Amino acid sequence: MTTHVALLRGINVGGNKKVAMADLRDLAGGLGLTDVRTLLQTGNLVFGGGKRGGDGAALERLLEAGARAKLSLDTQFFVRTAAEWERVIEQNPFGVEAKRDPGHLVVWCLKAAPGAAQVRALQAAITGREVARVVGREAYLVYPDGIGSSRLTAAVLDRALGVRGTGRNWNTVVKLAALTRD
Repeated sequence: MTTHVALLRGINVGGNKKVAMADLRDLAGGLGLTDVRTLLQTGNLVFGGGKRGGDGAALERLLEAGARAKLSLDTQFFVRTAAEWERVIEQNPFGVEAKRDPGHLVVWCLKAAPGAAQVRALQAAITGREVARVVGREAYLVYPDGIGSSRLTAAVLDRALGVRGTGRNWNTVVKLAALTRD
């Protein structure tokens, strides 16, 4: 059975889209997913495919529809297999930053890989000291002056890349990888 990581976009942030992690685990279990675990309060799931199996896109649709129906929650899910999550770590172009300042290194998981024009648009959208690299369906972002004060926001990323995403800092990325190995 394949283990998956699922990230929810924009829940429990600033009082918006509140959802209890126990409810999220119950939702996933009720959808036939197995060994469901959550990490932190920001919508991070690790689970086995159970009877559902399927590819990431199918699991995303299943979870999104289930969240709407069972939790009245309209949000997006971003699913990666455990092997894909390991590649997220292996392909990180900012190894020094990952060790030195993991809280300011963010992996922005995308629904689809952006094209070259969108990657150029992202580079052009950076107005501060942030640095970005895109590898497949992930954008790696370094926020040396902090995320909260940056103008490289979710809206800017969505617009530049032409595809929606959600981000997790490097500490969370590593913790999720450890959960996939348990």
